Amino acid sequence: MLQDKRVVVTGGTGSLGKVLVKRMLKGEVGMPRQIVVFSRDEAKQHQMRLDFQHLRAATDEVIYHNFEQLLQFRIGDVRDLHSVSNVLSDADVVFNAAALKQVPSCEYFPFEAVQTNIIGAENIIRAIRERSLSLETVVGVSTDKACKPVNVMGMTKAIQEKLFVRANLDGGKTRYICVRYGNVLASRGSVIPLFHEQIRRGGPVTITTTDMTRFLLSLEQAVDTIFAAMKEGKPGETYIPRVPSARVTDIAEAIINNQNIKTVVTGIRPGEKIHEILVSEEEAHRTVDRGPYYVIQPMLPELRSTEDIQKPIGHEYSSADNVMSRAEVSELLKQHKLMISDRFVYEEDMLA
Repeated sequence: MLQDKRVVVTGGTGSLGKVLVKRMLKGEVGMPRQIVVFSRDEAKQHQMRLDFQHLRAATDEVIYHNFEQLLQFRIGDVRDLHSVSNVLSDADVVFNAAALKQVPSCEYFPFEAVQTNIIGAENIIRAIRERSLSLETVVGVSTDKACKPVNVMGMTKAIQEKLFVRANLDGGKTRYICVRYGNVLASRGSVIPLFHEQIRRGGPVTITTTDMTRFLLSLEQAVDTIFAAMKEGKPGETYIPRVPSARVTDIAEAIINNQNIKTVVTGIRPGEKIHEILVSEEEAHRTVDRGPYYVIQPMLPELRSTEDIQKPIGHEYSSADNVMSRAEVSELLKQHKLMISDRFVYEEDMLA
């Protein structure tokens, strides 16, 4: 799929971007000719470059050969059309992982979320359309919060999905597809690193509400979903991984693991949902089962494949369904090395 391709990862210094880049560098879906990490944070880019080159300190790299490397880093912002047009000028594939994703932050600064999550996506589409660029595929990374959105983050991501689906009607050769998934285990800003930090400080562990549930997806599974969508997805389709879910209280208790740590119920944060929903009732009639994934067919009839909607799943897909037991949650966290210990690593730091 990516053999000899020029790939751009927007927001590539984030949790998902790092694992995506690591997997591409292994050549498991073909060895790209070039991978460009495109983001606006020079400090994160610098640290990521050192990490991926296995350098212990900046002084270990005497001469900086950024544009001679397979893995390149470019400063830029998806909010800026000129910047986006420049980085896409010779690209074949784009993974759009740039986002403002913290729910409370987006509630307090909604237009900032609009500029990154909506205008950023539109800039990618405009650059391709207005400059007649010959990109093959754009993959938009979305979230469960885009499904029946009740917060700014979800609303902006829902519009991003619509923008990418509609872009398939522009008449060019570019295929636009999306992936949508819920809570990613141990990603930056998620609940598991928070619980770990609270436990290390002696507690209490804060839980917003006792009936909250979340899907549990590893960063590796998130990347699997991206690769599956790229390999099999038709224009306008949205890929959703079928993964287990758990009560947040069970996650907390599994990580506390009989230590003398109290839990405190603090109440739901601004814009927060009790359950994650990945396929709504309204989408279920055009959602099909493709093994490890559910695939939402585009709403626009010009893009919909009639052969694939003959047997829709016909039901909502929510984290409130098929919730794991406490023992199953503990086992899953052990598998991903996320139980509390003197020393633990988050998946975003597993670069080797």
